[in-house]
Amino acid sequence: MDLRPIRTAPTPDEVEAVASALGALPAEGPSSTSEAASQRHLLLPALHALQRRVGWISEGGLGEICRRLSIPPAEAYGVATFYALFATTPRPPTVVHVCDDLTCRTRGAERLCDELTARHGPAGQARDGAVWLRSPCLGLCEQAPAALLQVAGSSPVERAWGDATVASVGEALTQRRAPATRRSPIGPTDGLSLLARVGKVDPTDLDAYLAVGGYAALRRAIDLGPDAVIRELTASRLMGRGGAAFPTGRKWAAVASQPAQPHWLVCNADESEPGTFKDRVLLEEDPFAIVEAMTIAGLTTGCERGILYLRGEYPLAHERTGSAIEQARAHGFLGDDVLGGGRFELEIRRGAGAYICGEETALFNSIEGRRGEPRSKPPFPVEVGLFGKPTLVNNVETLANVPRIVLEGGAAFAAIGTAGSTGTRLFCLSGCVERPGVYEVPFGTTLRALLDRAGGVAGGRPLQTILLGGAAGTFVGPAELDVPLTFEDTRKIGATLGSGVVLVFDDTIELLPMLQRIASFFRDESCGQCVPCRVGTVRQEELLARLARGSPNGSWTSERAMYRELSQCLRDASICGLGQTASSAIESAIARFPNVVPEGA
Repeated sequence: MDLRPIRTAPTPDEVEAVASALGALPAEGPSSTSEAASQRHLLLPALHALQRRVGWISEGGLGEICRRLSIPPAEAYGVATFYALFATTPRPPTVVHVCDDLTCRTRGAERLCDELTARHGPAGQARDGAVWLRSPCLGLCEQAPAALLQVAGSSPVERAWGDATVASVGEALTQRRAPATRRSPIGPTDGLSLLARVGKVDPTDLDAYLAVGGYAALRRAIDLGPDAVIRELTASRLMGRGGAAFPTGRKWAAVASQPAQPHWLVCNADESEPGTFKDRVLLEEDPFAIVEAMTIAGLTTGCERGILYLRGEYPLAHERTGSAIEQARAHGFLGDDVLGGGRFELEIRRGAGAYICGEETALFNSIEGRRGEPRSKPPFPVEVGLFGKPTLVNNVETLANVPRIVLEGGAAFAAIGTAGSTGTRLFCLSGCVERPGVYEVPFGTTLRALLDRAGGVAGGRPLQTILLGGAAGTFVGPAELDVPLTFEDTRKIGATLGSGVVLVFDDTIELLPMLQRIASFFRDESCGQCVPCRVGTVRQEELLARLARGSPNGSWTSERAMYRELSQCLRDASICGLGQTASSAIESAIARFPNVVPEGA
């Protein structure tokens, strides 16, 4: 075995950056193997600190992290190279990520990238201490095309903005500043709840939140007690809003009943599905509600600590949620004794650009300082989750429903929507739609009615198709506009609500390049752990490339038969949902729109 230790010394800036992330840990590193294992979870924060200070993760900087945490360099390097936002080769301190994913493509992202190439050189080519890069979805789909500025240094800068132009990207590259992010548009909120405070209550001020009834739900939950809260949650029939649609009450009850201690709470805010931005809006515009909901969940299920795992591309959400946590702690809503109801503490951990970390067990590995690869199930997280302990995992929108259920009761919540899909749902409308934004509607609202709320297809053009549920979702056509948006009704037409994506394509959009972008997305985002996904996503991309060139292996008919086999293999043999759904949207497009790849192409 050829082992090569890291002998490059870190720079003073790198030493300082690592020390800032590791805090009070001894400078000489852990004194025992068990102590080293208990500190490994600090690897991701240390990598973030290093990149934010010097712009990339050098050999010397990585060596300093490995020394301080007693992690083998090969393992630390494997983690650092797993995430798209980390660079392990020299890179300028100023980087602008320009989204070229599905929604941004419908809004001119390819033209923008061509113009940037002409003006500032090809993507990835450094100039004057700055570089621009093509990026997968940045979660600003309602303001497409989107961009993200990162400037490393002693006072690092991170800013995301929408409606990006050659001028604004150029200013970010040359002046190291970005336009202010505009407030995200939302649909009508009359009589609804999740968006009721958005745009009306200052998201940076705890007193403003308290003035409109904030933390009343937490007080009510403490008065009711854990068993009663779980009964109300079960009666509400709230289903998870992250895509899996698991009964929330059952999950909470399972964690609360586990004898092993401690229990962990994780809010999955790694919203990376292309076309999804609802969780970002909640965290940016109503962060105290999510902190309150997590506190209710923690006290109810016996979790004394919670982690909000936040997508790395959301700097404003990070800033506002971090401020909300600090203010809540200062007012006694977090800490050793929360309003007499028990102990609960909360912290944020940032992801670093890995779609797979939206899968709950991959998320656990990421927090623990390992590559974000999914684990086999069983055991399930409610029994063996984060750090091997019982863990409650809910996404942002699921948790946002909790305060309402506590205050109004489960029966009142269940009276909204349908028997199988209760409450309201947030949908992310983007693409060729007149008014892109987040819309909250009761379950059972039809796709047509939702589209009408957003003003219909932009410019009054004919509707070609809608991608429902995101890149892992399903394409539906104009004939399916009257389907009620419920878990049960979308299943009947072979579709899924997924993460709430409603991505609209008018008749000017060429679908085959969009399918190729979906295929390249899954190829890039596959963690590579299992062969069906690692190889299958590559073969899927290759097949579509052949068809786009008009050079199929044999005939289009034989390629289609091969693709059916490939899709079946991905669904049946992949270890997690990424591989199992990697072909869903593409297969649905081919089935519903045979001319997407004309016969004989």
